[in-house]
Amino acid sequence: METTSRVGAHGTAGTADGVSGARRTVEGYLRANFPWYGLDDAFTGPRWLMQVGTAADGNVQHGSTGHGDEPSIRPDASGAEKERFAAVITVAASPVRHSGDGTGILDATTVSSAAWLAGSALLLSTWPAQLDHSLRDDWLDQQTETAFELADDLNSSAWSVLSLPVDGVPTAFHYRESEFGWVLAGSTGPTEAAERGVHIGAYGRGMSAYGLGFSVIENINSYVPE
Repeated sequence: METTSRVGAHGTAGTADGVSGARRTVEGYLRANFPWYGLDDAFTGPRWLMQVGTAADGNVQHGSTGHGDEPSIRPDASGAEKERFAAVITVAASPVRHSGDGTGILDATTVSSAAWLAGSALLLSTWPAQLDHSLRDDWLDQQTETAFELADDLNSSAWSVLSLPVDGVPTAFHYRESEFGWVLAGSTGPTEAAERGVHIGAYGRGMSAYGLGFSVIENINSYVPE
């Protein structure tokens, strides 16, 4: 699974600095050569940008869009129960290839890439409120390694199959739940906007995954607060 750098903002809505930060963030999304996905029109709540990730050659490889409540970095015990959010991660489908600067080889992206990104992002948003800050790094390292192993074996018993609509077409997703929330990952077929399709990952808490649907975001600027 490909390692990428992350560029963007998390939790930017609601302030003047946040609005300008979100507008800067959208520039990364506009550089992508693949379509972005979010929840479909059945979701009527707040939408916001999170972050984009770039490969070693600088090309945008993935990005996240948020829906619902922006998750706290460290929620208190009561706040964690009240938050309702779902984040959708779009990952460009790419084969093994040479980096643009000729310095090495970039790994292929797969549905496991989307599962890994979703699983690790869920942990960053939902680490236990009762956990002492000094123990956070150890806990996060351990849980992140577990998330990696789970993403690398999508046929294991930890995952079930969930069918959800993508652009109106029923699509199979790998799905799992944990005490922190849920994670799912799947792939789209080729479209007019993406010859190879894309991989979709998602994670959330307080919002059931069973009623979700995904669709191409026609205007990424609609996720930028006015």
